[in-house]
Amino acid sequence: MTSATRKLTGWHVLAIFTAAFGVIIGVNLTLAFNAVATFPGLETGNSYVASQSFDARRDAQQALGWTVTATADDGRVVLAIEDAEGRPVQVADLHAVLGRATHVKDDIALDFSFNGRAYVADAEIAPGNWNLRMTAEAPDGTAFSQRVLLRGE
Repeated sequence: MTSATRKLTGWHVLAIFTAAFGVIIGVNLTLAFNAVATFPGLETGNSYVASQSFDARRDAQQALGWTVTATADDGRVVLAIEDAEGRPVQVADLHAVLGRATHVKDDIALDFSFNGRAYVADAEIAPGNWNLRMTAEAPDGTAFSQRVLLRGE
């Protein structure tokens, strides 16, 4: 009984290398395309100009001593802002956008109302990680901005 054996020729090796590198290049191109397609955009137009006042803004914001937390359940998002003593803070102005960290297609601007303890807005959010990007103005005029992580259940 004889067994048929195949020889590994140069054309076979070329086909193996071509297929392997084709897979690698295809995966890299797919990942690069998806990274660019889901990029939400620039945070600031000119980072150098924005950095010139960063320390002063950060120090003023930290001097407020606020702690910010957000929770979501039963179709509501609750944003609690507390001062250094743990008392609720009612801000002069509040803007907040709820969205995913990776893209902006699910972003929604929330319309918060203060209930005496926290800010509440109606919003049905899907399970997963969400970012609440908020800007507020303290009663003394100090600007406050923060990105609050939120988990949808």
